[in-house]
Amino acid sequence: MREVKAVKINAADFAPYGTFCNMTEPEGYPLAGEIHKFYPDRISGTCVGSIAFSPIAVRKDDRIIKMAEYHTTTWEGIVALDDDMIIHVAPASGGTPVPELAKAFIVPKGCMVKINAAIWHLCPLPLNNDELHAMIILPECTYANDCTVVDFEEKDWFKITV
Repeated sequence: MREVKAVKINAADFAPYGTFCNMTEPEGYPLAGEIHKFYPDRISGTCVGSIAFSPIAVRKDDRIIKMAEYHTTTWEGIVALDDDMIIHVAPASGGTPVPELAKAFIVPKGCMVKINAAIWHLCPLPLNNDELHAMIILPECTYANDCTVVDFEEKDWFKITV
């Protein structure tokens, strides 16, 4: 089985898949004084309609990836709440999965990633804890209207290592 080594997320390597921001230590400048520090435009995306916030709890397992999903027209945000998380992504490919091109990234607790539309991915995985709590951010009803999940053939499964 192919192994994919998870690397610490960085702007250059993650750029083909999306953007990310440390939400607890943002870079930039405050808009109004020292009491209320607001750092604008760290993560942005377009959305028609309402945004939905979905908490997720993911248990630690063997990190063997057997499937992936993509959203044709929708970005996805994921915030690591109580542990560093591992995410895997692969390039957009017109609906045919490309697990052989998958990359894995370690995202520090408190960071948010925005995965671009059409990028293959699945849920985040805990790096250290037995269970990761994260927040998924999507336009409302994305799972019902714009979510394709594909099971890989066994020959395409891969294991994420750290």
